[in-house]
Amino acid sequence: MYAIVEIAGLQYKVQKDQRVYVHRLEGNEGDKVKFDRVLLAEQKSTVTVGAPVIKGASVTASILGHVKADKVIIFKKKRRKGYEKKTGHRQPMTQISVTDIQLTASKKTSQSAKSTADQTPKVETKKSTKKVVASKKVLDESPKKSTKKAVTIKKSGDTVIKKPVKKAASNKADSKKA
Repeated sequence: MYAIVEIAGLQYKVQKDQRVYVHRLEGNEGDKVKFDRVLLAEQKSTVTVGAPVIKGASVTASILGHVKADKVIIFKKKRRKGYEKKTGHRQPMTQISVTDIQLTASKKTSQSAKSTADQTPKVETKKSTKKVVASKKVLDESPKKSTKKAVTIKKSGDTVIKKPVKKAASNKADSKKA
């Protein structure tokens, strides 16, 4: 059994009795910490995926100690300028031991939630498409002053077809004479 859990903004794949180094956590050695943001869990070849998290699932761990990670060296140099700068950094880390992974979310609840979620957006989508078609019609029928070509709209079923219409030649001739 394993779980992917979010700890201090990073995602870790953890198992029971596993030791993990994570970014510095609040607490003393021996304290118990509980992580509620379980993103994915696998138990007996059944994978449960959260959206974005699994409701009711948690990972419990105990703090083993606070340490510093290996040193990272930052070296900056500009050639032919005499500029060299060397610095280092050691990230503060916390060593934790995973003691328990709990999945209290049942499959029936998640399946029923999915079925209701699938039904609701379909109804909303139909309503929203009608609104979009209606709004396009209103926008296209409004007079446009700066356009050169006029546009007519023909409606067949639920689709809107736009066809360009040529201007009369007499308007151009009149404007040239004047």
